[in-house]
Amino acid sequence: MLRIYNTLTRQKEEFQPLEPGIVKMYVCGPTVYAAAHIGHAMSVIVFDIIRRYLEYRGYTVRHVMNYTDVDDKIIQRANALGVDPFALAEAHIQEFRQHLVDLNVLPASANPRATRTMDKIQAMIQGLIDKGYAYVADNGDVYFRVTRVKQYGKLSGRRLEEMQAGARIEVGEKKEHPMDFALWKAAKAGEPAWDSPWGKGRPGWHIECSAMNLSELGEQIDIHGGGNDLIFPHHENEIAQSEAFTGKPFARYWVHNGMLQLGGEKMSKSLGNLVTIEEFLTKHGADTLRMLILNASYRAPITYSEESLHAAEAAVERLRAALRAAPDSAPGAATETLTALAAQAKATQEAFVAAMDDDFNTAGALAALFDLTRAINTARDAGATVRELLPAQMTLRTLTSVLGLRLNARKAADARLDDMVALLVEVRAQARQQKNWALSDFIRNRLKELGILLEDGKEGTTWRWE
Repeated sequence: MLRIYNTLTRQKEEFQPLEPGIVKMYVCGPTVYAAAHIGHAMSVIVFDIIRRYLEYRGYTVRHVMNYTDVDDKIIQRANALGVDPFALAEAHIQEFRQHLVDLNVLPASANPRATRTMDKIQAMIQGLIDKGYAYVADNGDVYFRVTRVKQYGKLSGRRLEEMQAGARIEVGEKKEHPMDFALWKAAKAGEPAWDSPWGKGRPGWHIECSAMNLSELGEQIDIHGGGNDLIFPHHENEIAQSEAFTGKPFARYWVHNGMLQLGGEKMSKSLGNLVTIEEFLTKHGADTLRMLILNASYRAPITYSEESLHAAEAAVERLRAALRAAPDSAPGAATETLTALAAQAKATQEAFVAAMDDDFNTAGALAALFDLTRAINTARDAGATVRELLPAQMTLRTLTSVLGLRLNARKAADARLDDMVALLVEVRAQARQQKNWALSDFIRNRLKELGILLEDGKEGTTWRWE
């Protein structure tokens, strides 16, 4: 039984989709005004893993991830660069799409854009006005009236009275209440604008997602996801306006990932403490970033450091090493060894499902996979043939693919590392021939400290990651 932590209720709940066998999942995508960083990658990878596991469990997943392609940040950035804001957004969308391919993220069922959903956005705003949940200010702005929503703050756990304390109405704003938020912003000189019943202008950020969601998935969805930095105000406001418009509960499960931290702070463009996806992929494989995320709870903050990257890379190599073929000269393993290997493959599959059913506990799932890698390596060392290892290796390959790990994509840097290790093995072999046992042991011990095990056999020395 799959259980998911629901931010709305602050507890794990049994997962029951609105329609049996079908999951409608909306995940907030990036605002495309600058190069995406690995904090953005973390969110898309988390929900890629969730989607992959739901599909492994037999669900058909309708997965929607939007692009916010008109926003204050895009306009400000375009003005600073002296470029067209639509051209800027389009360039970063195409760049991000390639990053998703590089990161082995499954394509979403749909990638709506705010600029292509304008009719639906305006229809939703008008509906909220007609119902008394929104009002048109005399300057052409349209605001949502938060005081009409009795449970405003139910997602974030904030009370309206507490939010109001310290809040203020900025100069030029025509709000009834300090916490009212913009649904439509009247046109300003030099900014993109669309015709509307309230005059030329553009939509606010929150209404864009609600309208795209409604357009692609309908009035109610199963999972709404995003980073936990979106809980307030973005997702809180989405709930308020969507439920006011439809009169129905919006999303059954609100799922939020933690932040990727660099130097103890959230990685963000505004703080400038970021590593872009492009920069990361020039130095590391996509599996390394995914493993960094898999090693922790998706709801917890993850520390990005050289130490955590090294641990992630070593973990990937352990899995990859377990998939290598047995030597052609393998004589075959004893019956009890093969029986133990088959039993471990079955136990691993059961433990994997049990862990993932517990709010996508990827760290627990990995622990089960490493139990299987040890069993595979033990069987190989005991002489198991390619055919004897294959069933357990297929189980390992299947389960790692559920987590989105490729394991077979080696970077050029990895190939150079292979060459360097092979050279050290060759030097050690010469030292052994010369009976220079001190040098031989030194090379073996130093490589072991780096996570590389040497195995001496009749036909020479082989190596693998520990």
